[in-house]
Amino acid sequence: MNLSGKIVVITGASDGIGKQIALRLAKEHVSLALIARDKEKLQNVKDKIEKISSSTAAIYCCDLGKREDLDEVVKKIILDFGFIDILINNAGIWQKLAPLEEIDIDVVDRVIGINLIALIKLTKLFIPVLKSREEAAIINVISKSGITAQEGQSVYTASKYGVRGFTEVLKIDLKDSNIKVAGLYQGGTDTEMFKKAGENFSTSDFTDPTDLADVVSYMLSAPKKLWLHDVRIDR
Repeated sequence: MNLSGKIVVITGASDGIGKQIALRLAKEHVSLALIARDKEKLQNVKDKIEKISSSTAAIYCCDLGKREDLDEVVKKIILDFGFIDILINNAGIWQKLAPLEEIDIDVVDRVIGINLIALIKLTKLFIPVLKSREEAAIINVISKSGITAQEGQSVYTASKYGVRGFTEVLKIDLKDSNIKVAGLYQGGTDTEMFKKAGENFSTSDFTDPTDLADVVSYMLSAPKKLWLHDVRIDR
């Protein structure tokens, strides 16, 4: 796909993997719709994009866990851009490592709500617009936890296994359409996600999110006949 001029929606774009994907794709002269909860951080990403590229970037504050916010953000993006070509579902939150009985029920609701349910709903809302384009793509940034069961990650892993299943069915449902679908299964990545959940372990030896951004850029810009529908990265 020739990325120049494409309109790309990225969730969880205020920091971590989403931020780096936005900065990397800006170099390909795409237009960006950046979604996250933190307006100040989103503005920081927008400012950095404008320094390194002529790409247009618009920011949208949204709590993906709220249905009304989802409906509103999709309407605003379509009103502002008219259409989108690429959806990158990156937003996700971590569940602090613990046995299930020690995990607060509100954490269960929030992790499943953000990581799985919101992703499904947002994808559903954007598919009609994506189908109107000559070529389009959906990339779900899922995590190694969508493939491998790991101790203390019951809720997080459940959400990611769910996204994996959703992604696999979406590939089948859209196989005869113009929309390509892919899942990215990355290992531990050096972001703030773990600290936000209260973890205190070091992530310095984890994958650099800038490297993952390069992978996403390659996935999207590969020749038309070459589509990497399932990319797995270990650190």
